[in-house]
Amino acid sequence: MYNANVPIHCSWGFAHRLKQEVAISSACIKRRCARGIWVLALLGLVSVGCVRADAVNVKTQAITHLLSQEPPSLNSTRATDQVSFFVLGHLMEGLLRYDPRGALIGGVASNWHMEGVQVAFDLREDARWSDGSPVTADDFVFAWRTLLDPATGAEYASIAFPIKNAEAVNRGELPVAELGVRAVTAHRLEVELERPTAYFLELMAFQVFLPIKERFYREMGQRYAADLENLLYNGPFRLTRWVHGAHLRFERNEMYWARDQVRLRTIDMPYFTTDPTAAFNLFKDGQVVLTGLSAASLPEALRQRVKLRTFLTGTLFYLEFNHREGHATANVHLRRAIQRVFDPDEFVNKVIAIPGLLPGRSIFPVWLRGVEQRFRQEYPAPRVPIDLVAARAELAQAKQQLGVDQIPPLVLLTGDTPESAKQAEYLQYLLKASLGLELKIDQQIFKQRLTKMLAGQFDLVAAGWGPDYNDVMTFGDLFASWNVNNRGRYQDPEYDHWVKVAQGSTDRSVRMEAMAALQRIAVEDVVVLPQYESATVYLQHPQLKGLVRRVIGPDPDFSRAWVSQEPVDD
Repeated sequence: MYNANVPIHCSWGFAHRLKQEVAISSACIKRRCARGIWVLALLGLVSVGCVRADAVNVKTQAITHLLSQEPPSLNSTRATDQVSFFVLGHLMEGLLRYDPRGALIGGVASNWHMEGVQVAFDLREDARWSDGSPVTADDFVFAWRTLLDPATGAEYASIAFPIKNAEAVNRGELPVAELGVRAVTAHRLEVELERPTAYFLELMAFQVFLPIKERFYREMGQRYAADLENLLYNGPFRLTRWVHGAHLRFERNEMYWARDQVRLRTIDMPYFTTDPTAAFNLFKDGQVVLTGLSAASLPEALRQRVKLRTFLTGTLFYLEFNHREGHATANVHLRRAIQRVFDPDEFVNKVIAIPGLLPGRSIFPVWLRGVEQRFRQEYPAPRVPIDLVAARAELAQAKQQLGVDQIPPLVLLTGDTPESAKQAEYLQYLLKASLGLELKIDQQIFKQRLTKMLAGQFDLVAAGWGPDYNDVMTFGDLFASWNVNNRGRYQDPEYDHWVKVAQGSTDRSVRMEAMAALQRIAVEDVVVLPQYESATVYLQHPQLKGLVRRVIGPDPDFSRAWVSQEPVDD
């Protein structure tokens, strides 16, 4: 999925071990403020003050959180980004979900069985929509048909291609009724696959496979998912306030089958900001329960001797080139010239300067599982040395092939955060100083950036991809020619071949060999320019317990969190 912010988003089993919670100092004392609420008095502060009750409320089990922005789409067949999936992950539930340790467990499905190309799910009879009606197998059939219907224009349609006839349906070659999914009864769903698919069950926890009630969907028409009254909910929470661009509120869904496991009653999100300094100040003032730290706010947090936590998010950030005809970046020698002057170590350590980030070396992050170990341990990424002489030779060859004396100015599409601007300005300086290339920066809010990415209105774009499911394919097929999320429209028959090999096999060795071939092609052809694997350094309110940070699924996950009476260290 695309991350809402560039800059800062592992199989989860690996991620759980990679996750660290680093106590910078445990030197804190508890005291009571006049209102009788336990607070954490942080040593080293000029003015300590109380952690105000706005962030948490023990009695009502309410918390206040912030979002980076308005969710671009809450229509599960059209959502593509981290913020939308975070919201949908709290409001909706699919057949399967992940437990706090990242294991697949039942959601709407109570039992499931997979043998070859046949998959069956038994649905819970107590799974309900927020209007009290049952969640049925037909709701999944309708949702998946809608996802694959070419009239929907779903950018994630290709993720469902393992289902029988899905690709032909999406191309308009077969009617949606021919999709290999059927409701045997109201509570039994059967799926036929095109071929045995090793990662199919992992897909079932992803938000594009959520159910949709057909009658409600058709009643809403074009207004479906446009506002809170235009949605039905079957997950832990329901949306009770939505002031577009300003405020969201979740309240516990009393129709949810596992409502007794949901301890928070309200999650209020009255703050939308991409400014990490503003977010940090809200946290300091006791207004929100969670905030990430930027390079600018990290030193102050260290001075205050607060408990910092770090989390490897599993996301890869990269520069994506436009491979469409008419763009200079379609020339492989120009891409190689840029590749040979970009140093990911310098970019991570000197430009971003946030602890825990890893330099980008491959389209496959380090946490992904291979045959027996991590994929990158078994198949190291090819290394391309930084070489100014070689870069300038590649640039000269690019100019010759393009028939120009000077490469026209290149447009870098990027986000609107201060960190995005800093990173873009570094690239602008680097390309000018080393290669004499002019780079124009086009800063856009996330929703508009997604629109321009899809339309191909860029030469380079700052992009980030977080895993959608727990398999190496979630990164491997990203640059296949048929994947709409391949925003640069890279096309290569050999790349497509190896994706098909990996998709068509359940032999782990065969699949990983295919992934190694994709990794080699991505480096040699400079499909994208990996920049870094992200991590977040964050602060969490000491009374907030049960929060799960996830690599796969909605992050952060509040669905089983609660507010404790006292701020006891984890």
